[in-house]
Amino acid sequence: MSEKRALEGNEAVARVAYAVSEICSIYPITPSSAMAEAADIWAANGKENIWGHVPDIIEMQSEGGAAGTAHGALQTGALTTTFTASQGLMLMLPNMYKIAGELTSAVFHVASRSLAAQALSIFGDHQDVMAARTTGFGQLASSSVQAAQDLALVAHAATLESRIPFIHFFDGFRTSHEVSKIDLVSYDQIRDMVDDDLIYEHRRRALNPDNPFIRGTAQNPDVYFQGRESVNSFYQKTPGIVQATMDKLAQFTGRQYKLFDYYGDPNADRVIILMGSGAETVMQTIDALPTKGIGMINVRLYRPFSNEHLLSAIPRSATKIAVLDRTKEIGASGEPLYQDVITALAEAVGTGSAATMPRVIGGRYGLSSKEFTPAMVKSVYDELDKAKPKNHFTLGINDDVTHTSLDFDPSFQIEGKNVTRALFFGLGSDGTVGANKNSIKIIGENTDLHCQGYFVYDSKKSGSRTVSHLRFGPEPIHAPYLIQSANFIACHKFNQVNKIEVLKDA
Repeated sequence: MSEKRALEGNEAVARVAYAVSEICSIYPITPSSAMAEAADIWAANGKENIWGHVPDIIEMQSEGGAAGTAHGALQTGALTTTFTASQGLMLMLPNMYKIAGELTSAVFHVASRSLAAQALSIFGDHQDVMAARTTGFGQLASSSVQAAQDLALVAHAATLESRIPFIHFFDGFRTSHEVSKIDLVSYDQIRDMVDDDLIYEHRRRALNPDNPFIRGTAQNPDVYFQGRESVNSFYQKTPGIVQATMDKLAQFTGRQYKLFDYYGDPNADRVIILMGSGAETVMQTIDALPTKGIGMINVRLYRPFSNEHLLSAIPRSATKIAVLDRTKEIGASGEPLYQDVITALAEAVGTGSAATMPRVIGGRYGLSSKEFTPAMVKSVYDELDKAKPKNHFTLGINDDVTHTSLDFDPSFQIEGKNVTRALFFGLGSDGTVGANKNSIKIIGENTDLHCQGYFVYDSKKSGSRTVSHLRFGPEPIHAPYLIQSANFIACHKFNQVNKIEVLKDA
């Protein structure tokens, strides 16, 4: 029986990455810093990886240096990883093109975050990983803390076989900082997932003066084009390799993942396609709605994008599809996932493998951790039911300039009656968040209850308001959105004795 622990997403991922790495090149950036910090602490305390060695943790002067260190370490045959987000990932792009171009096995773990545009934001969306999608790295998306741990292991195992480096990403703050009770993968299971023969092959590709090999040359028009096309077969095989790795994980853990996970009515007419933590919200909304004929697809493998696997996941009954992107691509005909889905469907019709083209609309949601609630999911399904649904819409904001927003009913809630929901209000650095993290972990690890903790910070940090959202109950909790109706509230009563005032049944 697997061990259960209440962990933050960052720690769950770092635990796997540390176990299968020899070198971790790091430079902290919110919200990925906790992964690098955990690896640094473990190494300082002599914690060993699955081979009985303590990984080298190397902190550089910037994320660009961390990527360069990773690239250099990989060329020596070392198993190497790094952790980053946002502008940090942007500094890594030049090295990433080289790492992918040289077909080098590696995994970069990204707590995906907004890019600085009209302003900087430390909060989460998919802008950074979408900006890296042309590097040649594979991209695996996780939607929960459990999935983040599991797919981190899938990424490390699949990269060795495919020789395609991977970005494994999950929503910054929403998943990276969420505390959830998960089933741990054991070191024995991790060991069984990683093929020693593939590690030896990775070692043999190292640059070594005793085994001379030319890599990293300059090329002219006579051969460069051919060289670019020579990698095609590696990318074509990668979706099959990733699915086989997911199947192997399922044999050990019982948790089955698909490249495109379908959920809902098998004969659905209306389908939502998205990736990341928002997929959990859509799943829970489907369960709560009495309506038949609705479903969703959770995209796990975003790059290389497999048209074949996507088309097989979409029910033949689907005539209306909404694709939701947690990013904005300025000036494009549509956001990245929307364009990929449109292309896959259009090519299927063009080749005759599909008879008709479903109506497809696209929308943006959740930028900079903007809330994505069941009420918004319901509004998308309602929009799909209209004779002329709005395309290129936005969710969760009031766009009174270009009028892209979908209306939704904020009173629509699906919080379960058997779940205790607690809100704790405090000030940054007053200890409220730390105390609540400990509390939810104690509940999760010392009772049979499932738990979830999520903590809302302000970017001003110290002295600003914090809100701790705690849920616990007898069933697994899949609610990556803020508590809307609490049955327990506690806050500081700011008076001379600084007492805690407790309000129940709020």
